[in-house]
Amino acid sequence: MGIISFNWLTLTYLLVFTITLAADLFIDYLNVKHLKLKGDHIPEGLHAIIDADKLKNINHYTIDNAKLSIIRTIIEKMIFLGMILFGLFPIVADYLDGFHFIPAGLCFFAVLGFITAVINLPFELFQIFNIEERYGFNTRTFGTWIIDLLKSLMVGIFLGGILLTSLLLIIQYAPETWWILAWLFFFLFQILMMAIYPTMIAPLFNRFVPIEDNELAEKIRSLAEQEGLNIKDIYQMDAARRSRHTNAYFTGLGKTKRIVLFDTLLRSHNHEEILAILSHEIGHLKGKHILKQTIIMGVVTFFLFFIASLMLDWKTLYDAFQFPKVHPYIGVFLIATVWEPAEFFLSPIVMAISRKFEREADQYIFRTPNRKGPFIHALKNMARDNLANLYPHPLYVLFNYSHPPILKRIHDLTAETAPVNSIMDH
Repeated sequence: MGIISFNWLTLTYLLVFTITLAADLFIDYLNVKHLKLKGDHIPEGLHAIIDADKLKNINHYTIDNAKLSIIRTIIEKMIFLGMILFGLFPIVADYLDGFHFIPAGLCFFAVLGFITAVINLPFELFQIFNIEERYGFNTRTFGTWIIDLLKSLMVGIFLGGILLTSLLLIIQYAPETWWILAWLFFFLFQILMMAIYPTMIAPLFNRFVPIEDNELAEKIRSLAEQEGLNIKDIYQMDAARRSRHTNAYFTGLGKTKRIVLFDTLLRSHNHEEILAILSHEIGHLKGKHILKQTIIMGVVTFFLFFIASLMLDWKTLYDAFQFPKVHPYIGVFLIATVWEPAEFFLSPIVMAISRKFEREADQYIFRTPNRKGPFIHALKNMARDNLANLYPHPLYVLFNYSHPPILKRIHDLTAETAPVNSIMDH
């Protein structure tokens, strides 16, 4: 096994790979440097809940996670690049050449998935049992982690097997229009997952029970009714079995729609703060953000599948990575490989759309003025409890933040009137 020979496409891939890797690492470095420069004073309005020791803890937590992310990125990217340059994947494909295209494709991606999982394991273990443990977040045992890992593998193998098998069958038996049929299948599959996730997948990992605080449950139902929402199922999730991080969310579609509150959230926030947090989530529903994201996702993936249809039989692509034969499952792998570094350039757009929706959901709080104060207080408490970075670098926000930075959210909410582009105007 030696280094593969290069053509112009290989060199282009290596150039883009190097640029995006360097840029990604540089952005992480800027974020850490920015925090070290700015993070030595408590922001205005947070003195009552964050002291100097807590601020130091927040900064150290952010920096430790950033360092792990940088090391992980370098090692994972370099190992994958090494496997590409030394022709490991063509060797696997050559061994599978005599098999039927379905088991061959499944085995090929199984090898890739196994290698990826092995590389990821030490970083995940260090993240959970070192960083999260040191900062008081981790509550899971090693046994719980093993069980979660096995469940995740089974779910991933099952769902991934369905998707890959379906894709290869569509390519095989509809060679001219496969990309349209595959796009439609993947689009509908994702909608199906959104519908069944709350009742079939999430319960594999967590226990969901009707909220035990009856008074709070009645307040939530009243809030939902006031907003014209028919929410019958209000659950609390045993998040404390794994972590002390807090959260709340709406999930599901149609009859599976439900409100889920982390038990850690119920313990650390009063009723008014929880209702304010749920008002934000209602803002997402009222703004039809799930529908809008689904439509955007559908449009983007439609064009991606079209581009994939142009590349699938492109011999130059196979030659670039030293694959002597054209097989659909190899083509899928190569398209994903080439596309992965290109995603870096789209991430600011994806994050900007997400932040826009989050701002609109925050602005929904202005519909009920007495919710604004509790929501601001809840944001401050969540920032403290989750050790959220109070001083992220703007460039890091651009590429990585699906929510506006916490200080930006608080600043916008403390304005006397709702912003002009309030969700109520949509």
